[in-house]
Amino acid sequence: MKKELLIGMAAACVALLFVACSGSKESTEQTEEETVQLVKVARVTEQAVPQVVSYTATIEPYKRNLISSSLPNRIKKIYVEVGDHVKAGQKLVDLDRANLAQQKLQLDNLELEYKRVQELFAVGGASQQQVDQMRTQYETAKTSYENLDENTVLVSPTNGVVTARNYDNGDLATGAILTVMQIQPVKVQVNVSESDFNKVKLGMPVDVIVEVYGYEFFKGKVSLIHPTIDASTRTFVTEINIPNADNRIRPGMFARVNIDFGNVNRVVVPDQAVVKRSGSGDRFVYVYKDGKVSFNQVQLGRHMDTSYELISGVENGAEVVIAGQSRLKDGAEVKVVE
Repeated sequence: MKKELLIGMAAACVALLFVACSGSKESTEQTEEETVQLVKVARVTEQAVPQVVSYTATIEPYKRNLISSSLPNRIKKIYVEVGDHVKAGQKLVDLDRANLAQQKLQLDNLELEYKRVQELFAVGGASQQQVDQMRTQYETAKTSYENLDENTVLVSPTNGVVTARNYDNGDLATGAILTVMQIQPVKVQVNVSESDFNKVKLGMPVDVIVEVYGYEFFKGKVSLIHPTIDASTRTFVTEINIPNADNRIRPGMFARVNIDFGNVNRVVVPDQAVVKRSGSGDRFVYVYKDGKVSFNQVQLGRHMDTSYELISGVENGAEVVIAGQSRLKDGAEVKVVE
């Protein structure tokens, strides 16, 4: 009886040991399977990507002219109002000519005196010094009279529109009486990156979107490229003219300027592949190869619908993880699923 009991106990121990060992093996296999992450991947390709750079700008007049007299003077009549369109050479303001008549009388008297001194000099009755002094007085008075005469009738130097009127008839004007802006064409100035300095050319076409008109495009051309680089911003100023034949675009309007620098071959990746590292602005992509992934930092270019242009970080033809990245680490083993 004792012998049978001992044999039964030994058999039970062997059975328990077998179950324990089997359970341990199954648990180990399950743990190993859980450490291999399941991911989806996509193969990236190199494509021709348009290099369109967008800038914000404010519409400016092609020219801005302040209409004023070189000397303080009383306004006799202003012929235009704000909003009026004017032509080059058109009379805008008449100023008081009372001082002009007085200066004309002084000029005539100096001219007579100058001629008298010249006659005396011819017969030995005056010195060369007297002649020179009188000539200087006469020429100074003549210049002053001509300036005053020119500044009693103020004309527009350009075709444009009156955008400001600062005085009324009868006021003593000591500054700009009117402002005239040329708005055919108008212009914008944008600060372009130093890296694009050799790409910007005079006359190259530019698309301009004026926000007030929604997504309507206006055609412009590069008209001026500043020859120096701003050392603090690493940019240079580029001026763009827009014809504005219908006067729809007005100074002060907000605009977006799109400059097309042509196409460049770049690796393009699905946007699901791009991972942002917490606490920084760095972007990464997991690249799959031979059952493992590497954590590659990338430099992003344009976002195009559902993909990103990559400036650097992933080679053409590589396979990148597009799903299952949440628990991945650099060098992790993975299993690709459809």
